[in-house]
Amino acid sequence: MPSNRECSDDEHESDKENSGAPRFGTVQTRGKRSSESYDPLEWGPRKKPRKSDALVHHGRHFGRTIYAFANVGALLNFGIGTTSERPPKTPEERRTLRIFVKLLELVPNLEDRVMSADEDDLSLIAAMIQKGAGNARTDDTRSLKMPILDWIFPRDAVGLYPPLSSSTDNLDWNDPDIQRQLRNKEIVAAADDWPFFLFEGEKFNPANPWEGLLRNRLLVLGYKHIFTSPSSTEDIPRATRSGNAAIHGMTEVTPASLAYVATQIRFALSSVSTFTRSDKATDSERFYQSLLELLEDPREAEEVTELMTWWNRQIFPASSTARPALEQSNSSNHGGAVSSAGGAGTGGRAAAPR
Repeated sequence: MPSNRECSDDEHESDKENSGAPRFGTVQTRGKRSSESYDPLEWGPRKKPRKSDALVHHGRHFGRTIYAFANVGALLNFGIGTTSERPPKTPEERRTLRIFVKLLELVPNLEDRVMSADEDDLSLIAAMIQKGAGNARTDDTRSLKMPILDWIFPRDAVGLYPPLSSSTDNLDWNDPDIQRQLRNKEIVAAADDWPFFLFEGEKFNPANPWEGLLRNRLLVLGYKHIFTSPSSTEDIPRATRSGNAAIHGMTEVTPASLAYVATQIRFALSSVSTFTRSDKATDSERFYQSLLELLEDPREAEEVTELMTWWNRQIFPASSTARPALEQSNSSNHGGAVSSAGGAGTGGRAAAPR
């Protein structure tokens, strides 16, 4: 059984200041690079890195907080090939470009490196970042399997309610026979059948799907375990080394990091022991994407902003992003230097997650 050590996985590395805004689409003067045929937002192939690099360090944070299942090589090629003359045309391409820009903002001097890299160098850069994201995902998966059993109290058998799936919404999830068929895999819950642990108190309100969504105690404990330190989940936290959030200068919860933690908690509650690309039993990638699609939906902006404020109160209570937008506005009017609550503006609608 893996040990639950208190040091952060990134404790031996440090970030440098990122200077300059990303200038994606800068014209390259070198030869043409062969393009990768993979989807930038699908899990990339395994590549053996040739040497250790600080990019691995940043790759860990990229996977946890920006996009967990990216094919980094394809992502870099897509971003480099996007110019004002060749802008993204579809919503998926625009989303991919946003992720590329966030990666450039995360890693110091990455833009200069990728714009001057030849094909081999670019492959190495991608492999380093990919390795970091993969290592972080593996480490988090292993470290959550044991403590999550201690977090579940009382240890009641909790059913599922699938607010998304029309194919299984006629099932009685509390029926012992249905539970038996689920255990025996006679019935398989789809990746977009959302479990009760996503909701506060394990209660789903069909009349208001946003009620308690992504505010469950298990999620908060999982988030603290990964980002602040395993000991921060205890009633009386112990003094430990800096957690991953502190190491990377993270001061607010991101929608992608919330979807990542929910995906890790869901996997930890499963009987599957290894997080692999070929795992169709949990289909973790699709589950992650279904959450991220909701959190990035402009129509849900008001609810998402409120949700992020709630989360920042749980994880980063001293941050200005943990304060409601109205309170921040009032402070600003009285001379307080505060920042926005984050996310999109108001005007969203309460609707079933899609």
